[in-house]
Amino acid sequence: MGKLFEQINEDIKKTMLAKEREKLEALRAVKSAFLLAKADNNQQDLTDDKEISIIQKLHKQRIDSAEIYKTHHRQELADKELFEASVIQQYLPEAISSEELETVIKNIIAEVGAKSASDLGKVIGIASKKLVGRVNNKDIADKAKQLLH
Repeated sequence: MGKLFEQINEDIKKTMLAKEREKLEALRAVKSAFLLAKADNNQQDLTDDKEISIIQKLHKQRIDSAEIYKTHHRQELADKELFEASVIQQYLPEAISSEELETVIKNIIAEVGAKSASDLGKVIGIASKKLVGRVNNKDIADKAKQLLH
């Protein structure tokens, strides 16, 4: 497994010793997702990018669930989801600013010679791989569309 898996395991041990039950739940969810992904990957170790992708997905799920709970006036459940999201977010790379995103996408557009919206898929694909875990794919797509029109 990758570096994040090892870090999660260490943090689970520390959290168990500190008796931080809520944090432990979030960390165990991440470890479980890693193990399931490894099983789906035919026992091959997960790459760092794959681990980051899994953590991003878990983080987004918690945020989305919190929003749903809020709309149904279940603040206590929303708070639990937001707490877990904050724990999970600590394992994501630092997000980049809008200006940095624009610079990276402009460089990719220049590299591949993209001229129009027909080149959008190529630009988004490269940017998604280059920026994994640092920005969500929707923001990448929005910025690429803006720059190619």
